[in-house]
Amino acid sequence: MPEAPLPARGINWGIVGYGWVARDYAAPAILAAGHSLHAVCDPTPAAQAAARALAPAAAIHGELAPLLADPALDAIYVATPNHLHRAAVEAAAAAGKAVLCEKPMAATLADAEAMAASVARGGILYGTAFDQRHHPAHAAIREAVSGGLIGTPTAIRIAYACWLGPAWSVTGEGDNWRADPARAGGGALMDLAPHGLDLAEYLLGERIEEIAALTQRRVQDYTVDDGALLIGRTTGGVLVQLHVAYNCPDALPRRRLEVLGAAGQILAENTMGQDPGGRVTHTDAAGQSRPLPVPDENASPFARQMAAFARALSTGDRTTFSAERDLHTMRLLHRAYAEDPVCR
Repeated sequence: MPEAPLPARGINWGIVGYGWVARDYAAPAILAAGHSLHAVCDPTPAAQAAARALAPAAAIHGELAPLLADPALDAIYVATPNHLHRAAVEAAAAAGKAVLCEKPMAATLADAEAMAASVARGGILYGTAFDQRHHPAHAAIREAVSGGLIGTPTAIRIAYACWLGPAWSVTGEGDNWRADPARAGGGALMDLAPHGLDLAEYLLGERIEEIAALTQRRVQDYTVDDGALLIGRTTGGVLVQLHVAYNCPDALPRRRLEVLGAAGQILAENTMGQDPGGRVTHTDAAGQSRPLPVPDENASPFARQMAAFARALSTGDRTTFSAERDLHTMRLLHRAYAEDPVCR
């Protein structure tokens, strides 16, 4: 059954899967947004200890059922490994709880489709955690593009890369499930490309309808891809180019976003990621460059995302978060992998 709209107040969150993203970003963002970390579900002692340290009053569970049975819980944030997203979302939908789920939506397209169906049956608010939509710099770029600052948009180029070796882990996280195809569903393309694809659509206000990709297993010693190049085209004809990688040393320049238009371009450096900041520059058709103003430039993308989800839940507005839109992104990923012979 659909959840009743909530009053405009802080909401009670539950977190399912207390790994490093939840611990270092999502949980602090919940508190920064003025909400309560009401409960956490994770079977590992290290994760439970970390949750207690941040939110001593939160209920700690080793299983999902008691968390979802709590009538005071308003929404859950799912941050498990990808292959566990489906079970958590389906259970939450059956319990009538709103869900914000980490990207990618699932490890497989079939799981994502099943999740979308369960969300529709349950009538719940669902969103995939595309925090890049909530980065202050990206909001400023979207407004500038829609306002005609660079004329007719022609292309977007994104580089979003990092170093992720076979033994990569964050203290308390455990093994590197992101290099396991059964749990991750893919490699760099599956993990990093969803952010770029969704961000391109957000900045342009239109969908990517055509997609193709080439992947590589070039540096890292594991069976998933450690790099990929994607090209796409939107419904309006804007070209999208995206380079993602697990084989780029973190000290190198590796996070770059360019939006090109017929009357100028916008360059964003080091804006893609979990933290605010970065540098945004506008260059006009005469070649003159100047910084692009970014309102609230130091605001956390994660905190802004949590606040936006609470607003959607309290008002009943289902335009900011969309299971159908996120399923479209999953279908793009599926097509990209299916058409690349290296990944067959």
